[in-house]
Amino acid sequence: MELLKQLCAIRACSGDESEMAAFITDYVVNHSHRWKQKPVILAGEDFRDTVVLIFGNPRTAIYAHTDSIGFTVSYNNTLKKIGGPVTTPGIELVGSDLHGEIEAMLVVEEEGLLIADCQRIIERGTNLSFKPDFRETSTSVQCCYLDNRLGVYSALKVAESLENGAVVFSTYEEHGGGMAGYLAGYLFQNYGIKQALISDITWVTSGVKAGQGVAISMRDQFIPRRTFLNRILSLASESGIRYQLEVEGAGGSDGSEIQKSAFPIDWCFIGAPEKNVHSPHEWVNKKDIRSMIDLYAYLMKRL
Repeated sequence: MELLKQLCAIRACSGDESEMAAFITDYVVNHSHRWKQKPVILAGEDFRDTVVLIFGNPRTAIYAHTDSIGFTVSYNNTLKKIGGPVTTPGIELVGSDLHGEIEAMLVVEEEGLLIADCQRIIERGTNLSFKPDFRETSTSVQCCYLDNRLGVYSALKVAESLENGAVVFSTYEEHGGGMAGYLAGYLFQNYGIKQALISDITWVTSGVKAGQGVAISMRDQFIPRRTFLNRILSLASESGIRYQLEVEGAGGSDGSEIQKSAFPIDWCFIGAPEKNVHSPHEWVNKKDIRSMIDLYAYLMKRL
């Protein structure tokens, strides 16, 4: 899982995804000659640190957000949260500013104020993220930012055998939504794509277990169109790939932005469940990773 390890090590807090976009573009350029079909790469200033891959005659798009939670340095090394990171005291943080690399420790004062304990004053506006510590066993992987580097990893693995479809690496998902709605409109207007699968990571809960297969979300805060969901469930059932159903009343994803857009695009969230959400120790069972990749590959051929 060297690719996943590399993805987890890249710093890409919401709004600062340019390094991730460059990595994905370089990876596709350097590896797609071995794929079943070489994609057209859409990137650059008009795409605002997102990357879109077009294969053949696409009918369905996979969306995987590239950004992560983290912190922005404010005054005197105080911190403002990006998204909803865990704020356990003692968490190791990393980043860089004009004075060089930064290693700091998270301190939480009694009134809840967050501080980056560092040997120097960090420049205002600097983003800090969890220090990566990638751990792999025969049955699991663990690191910060499996949400959503694992969604990106899965999408890149599916791309290896994709003949017709689009793969979208979106931005800003962790902090109030972002480019998914715009990109959905672009793909609808230029390629007629009306279907979206959201390659993201969900939570292990009382109803969704680790090691029991990828989760197909029937709803979160937003509700996908039942006709489209039924097609996915029918295909998933006939595939023989292990999966489980998720039903929640909160949370959102790139699917939320697509549903709120002005375009008639169906969507469904399908992702592996993880433990220790939004912490430096996110954990996923390898069986669920395998079923996620397999189910996406199966659906992209048939939707």
